[in-house]
Formats: sequence, C-alpha cells, structure tokens
Amino acid sequence: MASVQPFARTMAIHIVTSFLVLLSCSQQGRDAGAGGVLLRLHHRGGGTAGCPLAATLSQRFRVLLLERGGSPYGDQRVENMTHFTSTLADTSAGSPAQRFVSEDGVINSRPRVLGGGSCINAGFYTRASDEYVLDVGWDLAAAGEAYRWVEDVVAFRPELGPWQAALQRGLMEAGIAPDNGFTFDHIDGTKVGGSIFDDEERRHTAADLLRYARPEGVDVLLRARVAKILFNVGRGRRPVAHGVVFHDSEGQMHKAYLNAGRRNEIILSAGALGSPQLLMLSGVGPADHLRSFNITLVLNQPAVGQGMADNPMNAIFVPSPSLVEVSLIQVVGITQFGSYIEGASGSNWANPRHRASGSGSGSRGGQHRPPRNFGMFSPQTGQLATVPPKQRTPEALARAEDAMSRLDDAAFRGGFILEKVMGPASTGHLELRNRNPDDNPAVTFNYFSHPEDLRRCVDGLTVIERVIRSKSFQKFTYPDFSIEMLLNMTAEFPVNMLPRHDNDSRSLEQFCKDTVMTIWHYHGGCQVGRVVDAEYRVLGVDALRVIDGSTLNASPGTNPQATVMMLGRYMGVKIQNERLHAEGFKRRKL
Repeated sequence: MASVQPFARTMAIHIVTSFLVLLSCSQQGRDAGAGGVLLRLHHRGGGTAGCPLAATLSQRFRVLLLERGGSPYGDQRVENMTHFTSTLADTSAGSPAQRFVSEDGVINSRPRVLGGGSCINAGFYTRASDEYVLDVGWDLAAAGEAYRWVEDVVAFRPELGPWQAALQRGLMEAGIAPDNGFTFDHIDGTKVGGSIFDDEERRHTAADLLRYARPEGVDVLLRARVAKILFNVGRGRRPVAHGVVFHDSEGQMHKAYLNAGRRNEIILSAGALGSPQLLMLSGVGPADHLRSFNITLVLNQPAVGQGMADNPMNAIFVPSPSLVEVSLIQVVGITQFGSYIEGASGSNWANPRHRASGSGSGSRGGQHRPPRNFGMFSPQTGQLATVPPKQRTPEALARAEDAMSRLDDAAFRGGFILEKVMGPASTGHLELRNRNPDDNPAVTFNYFSHPEDLRRCVDGLTVIERVIRSKSFQKFTYPDFSIEMLLNMTAEFPVNMLPRHDNDSRSLEQFCKDTVMTIWHYHGGCQVGRVVDAEYRVLGVDALRVIDGSTLNASPGTNPQATVMMLGRYMGVKIQNERLHAEGFKRRKL
C-alpha cells in the first residue's frame, strides 16, 4: 500500500480511544496495510472508555480500533499483579506505560496498550457517588445499569490480608465511620472496594468488555498511531470531521474516511493527555499556540487543554516489625472533609502469591531465589523510589539495585498509607511540545495552588497519623518510631523532582508540597461546557465527540476507572438509541 494511499473503509462512526482510534463502520472494508497487526475481536479491544463504547456500538455498527500500543493478552506486565510497579518503571518503547513528567516536576504515566489505563493501574474498583452522577447530568438509573454491565465482567471482591484488615479497623478507630463493609458504592465511612484483580491475582481490563461485542462487528489494528483528524472546511460553514490519518508500525501513512451521511461521526477517547493533544494537532485549539507550530487552524477553541487537574497523593511509609502481605489498594476511608485514605503493603512484588514480605534474604540450601523487585522502592519507578529522578542513569540504577539486593527483606517490610485529595480545586493546562503525536505534551497541574487542596491534604495526613497510632495497627508499627521520624523517612524518598525543606516533619503543609505524587487520576483538557456539550459533541464543529476522562471537571470518587468504563457503556447506549430512533427503529434494551 502506498504511504499516503487512502485506507479503503467506509464508516458510520470513528472512535479514538486511549490513544487509539475506534472506527465504527456501516460496512466491512478490507484488511489494513503493511506493518500493523489486524485482529478480529471476540472479547478484546478498546481503552478504558472506548472498549465499552465499541462493544455497545458494535451491536449495530462496524468498529475498527487503531491502537498505538500492543495487546494486553499474554503480556505478564499487564496481566500479573506482581508486575505493577515494574511496568510503571519500564521506560522502553514497547512498555504498556509511557512515562511523562509534568512541568510541576511530578513523575506520571499514561497508557500505551489495548485496554488503556485499566492495564497499568492499581486495580481499585469503586463507583462515583449518586451526587456526582446527578451533578454531571447523567441519568441515575441508566448509569447504574451501565455500572452493573461493567462489573459483571471486570470487578471482584478482594480477600483482605492482615495488613489491609488492620488498616480497615484503624480507619474506624480514627473516626472514619461507619464500617460499610464490601461495596462498590461511594459512601462516607470505611469500606472494602472492588478490584479488577481476580482471586488468582490476574488483572481484568476494559479490553475484556468486548466479550459483549458482536464478533463480526469489531476489528483492531495494533501499533497504529493516529496523527490527526481530518475536517471538511468551507467558507461560512462549520468544520465537519470526516476521517483520520494514521501510521502503521512501519511508518507508512494511511487515511480512513467516514461515509457521507448526516449522522456519521468521529468519537475521540484518547484520554486526558491524548484527546486535547490530538484536537490541537488536528487544528482545534488556541489559535496562537497552533500557529506557533504551523498547524492549520480549523477552529479557534482556547479551552482545549485547559482545566487539567491531577489529584495529589501524599503517603507516609510505615515500617513493620511483623510480616506483611503484598497488597494493592483494597480499603478506603471516605472522609467528610474531602480526602480519601488508602494503603498498600509489601515491597517485593515478585514474591509468590500470598507470601508475606520480609522473610529474610540470601540463598537457602544452595539455591538462589529469583531476582528481587522492590516495588514502590524500585530505583526506577517514581513512587517512593531510591534514586533521584535526575540521577536515574542506567549505571546509577544498576548500582542501586545491587546495593538494595544485599539488604535483608526486613529493610523493606511495611506499607504506606496515603491520602488522595478529592476534586481537586487546583487546575492547570496542557500545551504541545511538537507535532509528533507519539511524544508527550507539556502539562502543568499546579498542585496545591488552591488552598482548599492543601487543607484537605493536611486533614488527610492527620487521619493517617491517628491510624498509625491506633491499637488496631500496633502489630505493624514500631513503638519507638514517632510520627516525626516517619515523616522524615518518607520525605527522604526522591518521589519527585521538587526540592526538599528542613521543616517537612514539622509542617504538614510543607510535607504535602514537597512529597506530592500522582495517583494517576489526572483529567480535564476537553471539559463538558467548555470544549464539549452535554452530549459530548465538540463545540463549534460537526461530526465529532469526545468521550473519556478529559471531559471530567473532577475525578469521580476514590478511583475513576469504574466511572470511565461506565461512561463508555452509558454513551454507547445513548448513541445507539439515538441512531436507531433516527432510522425509524424503536428504542431497545441492549
């Protein structure tokens, strides 16, 4: 196929998801050109929002997904819980996680894999509150149906180990009541939430939701990188989206076009970084900024890239004299002052299932144990790492790993209790660095620029202190370790690129600012009311929607993935029913 030859497909709907493009087609076209991998999907495909969207639309239409990354299936970096932190630390070109560093100096990651962020996160599954759903303008009953549709496939009840159970009791003792037991619902108090890891610690992702798809209705092209959306632009008329340009894995360029038709459209679901970036690369964004990159202006839309927000996370590491299980987020304390308290325990994520962390080091019986993975302490990763970001050369990382491997497991035994600020109230913006869609844009989140976020952080850390001092948590704390010692110890970890101050242990406000991390819940850039309308149609152009976390004005609850998957299903049903109604069919339950 020639490098710029049009891709021979006719389409009713394009959906660009998780930096992939989903094309819902009214008729089948031929296979894609060289360099990509084309799969006919039965139970696979999509990003966190795009997968349920594709599964729903495929019941009536044809769906093609263009994914810049690979498949999660058979990839232990995605499927195996023990590889969570090592995957985030993997900066290779083939990693399912693409690292970026915000202009604030905080290390972060974005997905680069079929299934989107659900493939690289900590797995916690919990719904948004009813108030959040109503405030956004979603129908409460329809949202509930969409949540249940998701949960039937990807959500599980976790089994708590001793450390997580102590955290649950400690939160109650600290006053985060009542005890709501296990629930997917967002309720004030302490609860056990869901997990996308099953009882064998195998991850289930948004890609699994395509088991709902009509098998003949979905194709996916892996390692296909979308460059821009194509528009028809005429004098005195609104721009109309009508196709996309993408490159295959060999660098060849292809084009795919919509069929002629008033209801045919492109749906962009490339995430909080990818969606505003792709709009700008396509000519929709702030005029002066686009012209500075010689991008042809389609629509001057200053709000594209604005409202970027990342919920700040701060943690306190708590060394343990007792063995602790390896766990990710399972328990959460939902406070009434706007902070969520969670925890994760253990450091050696490569340990066998259910083995407690901290059973000694070295060889036994002449047999050497497998290479150790230091989890959140890994020299490579951004969370509680042992090597400062600016010093993470291959040689420095190798020296750190060698030194750490000589330490006894007890040196890493324990867990960290964290707080996430709801909202947040602080916002920033996103800008292009260049015209390469594979490169990260420049994003500024302005952590703690709003005083309410800082107040919530301090209040959350105060609750964590009460948990650490609680009787329920005594087994997992050293009695002679003061809170000041724990704060100093945590502040020593090079978790970001920000300078430290001498008063971190005496000023919780300074501790919040100096040790801020991401919890990977960033959102904004294409917000409802600013860039898209209530039906997620892009303002000022036709035949284009954005449906993903970039449209959110605040992070939904303690973890957004359940709500983003729900949104894909919810809007898929709405679009399906709108089209069926327009075509003269009765509404039907999908």
